[in-house]
Amino acid sequence: MPLNLNVGDTVELKKQHACGCKEFQIIRVGMDIKIKCKNCGRLIMLDRPTLEKRTKKVIPKGE
Repeated sequence: MPLNLNVGDTVELKKQHACGCKEFQIIRVGMDIKIKCKNCGRLIMLDRPTLEKRTKKVIPKGE
């Protein structure tokens, strides 16, 4: 079952980014998903299966 990912949601990944942050904001959703680091602003584009495998928790936009 695929994760319900929407633009504006925040995902917490299992491993941290080089800057030390684990939280990323979803910028674009499709076959590929673009995420932005909340600490340094770096943009990363991953395919959906890879992102779902690396995701620990999804925080909806309103929270």
